[in-house]
Amino acid sequence: MSKQLQFKLVLLGESAVGKSSLVLRFVKDQFDDYRESTIGAAFLTQTVTLDDQTTVKFEIWDTAGQERYKSLAPMYYRNANCAVVVYDITQAASLEKARSWIRELQRQADPSIVIALCGNKADLSARRQVSEEEAKKYAEEEGLMWAETSAKTGEGVQEIFTAIAKKLPQNAPPSARGGRPGTSARTGVDLTKQATGAPGQNEPCNC
Repeated sequence: MSKQLQFKLVLLGESAVGKSSLVLRFVKDQFDDYRESTIGAAFLTQTVTLDDQTTVKFEIWDTAGQERYKSLAPMYYRNANCAVVVYDITQAASLEKARSWIRELQRQADPSIVIALCGNKADLSARRQVSEEEAKKYAEEEGLMWAETSAKTGEGVQEIFTAIAKKLPQNAPPSARGGRPGTSARTGVDLTKQATGAPGQNEPCNC
């Protein structure tokens, strides 16, 4: 019997590193050179097929990178199963910002969260300020997944989300529920086992 698992994914990172473009490429396989900055957060969904038996549905929260929205971020990464922290390989300061997001996740998000560090704009490697070696070493030290992507060309985009899907628990019990960060390990919701009814009655909710 095939099963579909559902996980909450949040994107974090400085403004203009390409978070929204990354999501647009992943969800719709599109790229827009002139995307406006996200206000608050945007919500999208996309499904990844792992094998004949298992599909993973991501509930994706694409958060705004501007400093004035930073206080809203915990609303989105709380109870998240996974996070993609994005930096721009042509901007060294954006990696420092990514490091601060990762420290915040390590302090405040659920301990079981899967974190991927993603260096975007790989198509602009001629203007690179962050070396692969530096970012990869940091990711290894912190126990993070790491990859470089190009939302513009699509390079590495599907691969990073598929790798995250594979790293998430595949045996999510139907009773998995979102509690306060740190109260219990988060697992995904197995959609194939859900009862009908409103979330919060007899059904797991991945809100």
